[in-house]
Amino acid sequence: MAPAGLAFAIVPIAVSHDVAMAGQIQITFDAAGPRALAGFWCEVLGYVEQPPPPGFDTWEDALTAFGIDQSDPDRAFAIVDPDGVGPRVFFLKVPEGKTAKNRVHLDVRVEPSELHARAAALVALGATDVAEFDEPEGHWITMLDPEGNEFCLH
Repeated sequence: MAPAGLAFAIVPIAVSHDVAMAGQIQITFDAAGPRALAGFWCEVLGYVEQPPPPGFDTWEDALTAFGIDQSDPDRAFAIVDPDGVGPRVFFLKVPEGKTAKNRVHLDVRVEPSELHARAAALVALGATDVAEFDEPEGHWITMLDPEGNEFCLH
């Protein structure tokens, strides 16, 4: 967890020129209900449903053309930053529920004056307010999304 206001030192790292560096990342959530969880995260992040690939008017048309099984319409769902800056977020249906604390979580930045109002709005959308911290390294609220994944508002 990297609270707001925490200073980091940037240390140069020797990188082999033989190693390809990733240009983009995707964040993937395991989910019981990908579409519903994606809707929640659209509200949190200001994202939108990923549009279908070029040449297709709908995802149904694209999936049919690609020969992808559509028997479960809530099998997966993707959201994207409408400005094209942030990473794609992918939600994949899995049979098992969440059983332990996440080892990685998202920190969502909000204006300090809007922290409590934003937390309340997310609770109204299904989030759970876990705890608030006011530490020397920053002020944040730890929350759970509707499926129990931890995230922090800073």
